[in-house]
Amino acid sequence: MSTVTEAGPVESAIRQKLTELLKPTALTISNDSWQHRNHAPMRAAGGGNGETHFSVDVVSSEFSGKRTMQRHRMIYSALSKEFADGLHSLSLNTKTPQEAETAAKTS
Repeated sequence: MSTVTEAGPVESAIRQKLTELLKPTALTISNDSWQHRNHAPMRAAGGGNGETHFSVDVVSSEFSGKRTMQRHRMIYSALSKEFADGLHSLSLNTKTPQEAETAAKTS
């Protein structure tokens, strides 16, 4: 039995939109929805659709000269339809290639 699951439509849309917008050198998307299925808003929505909470790590030169809040706004704006359709939460880690390189050296 394989533990690898195919990306659902929300995860696929996140990947497509962020790839088009940011042209990332690295993009990792993790579906964390299972960790939140018993939270009150998810119970009220019947447990959600299984694609409500994601962690996104993205490295892009498009972030150069932008503060963290500006980077996050870019992403939230690009995913406005997904939020309107039930995406509930994103945990974002946004870096420029230079920031990612520096972080890798200090790890």
